[in-house]
Amino acid sequence: MPSQLLKNQSTVSITQQRQSPRIRIQVPVFLRGTDALGTGFIELTKTLNISSTGACIASSHLLQLEQVIQITIPTPSPSSDMVPHETPPISARVLRQESAGELKLFGLEFLRPLS
Repeated sequence: MPSQLLKNQSTVSITQQRQSPRIRIQVPVFLRGTDALGTGFIELTKTLNISSTGACIASSHLLQLEQVIQITIPTPSPSSDMVPHETPPISARVLRQESAGELKLFGLEFLRPLS
């Protein structure tokens, strides 16, 4: 039986919502946003899986459903000022959450699919 997700007061099958295949890979990311208490934060965390339309990330912060956050991927220190230290920000909406011990897992939908 497919996993279920509660959204807008109704249960929707996750398999019906997938727009692109997921790749199980851990990628370090900077997560920027505001937690449920209104405190801004920047956290170095990782993806658990990723696709062109979203990702699953781990975080120690409490985020709210439908909240928009920013993620960037750190890059090696450049040898010149012409190369950025991280990728341009990717905006994403929190669609689901679950706990895994002290960590929280969040399903994100990118506001614009990756190309």
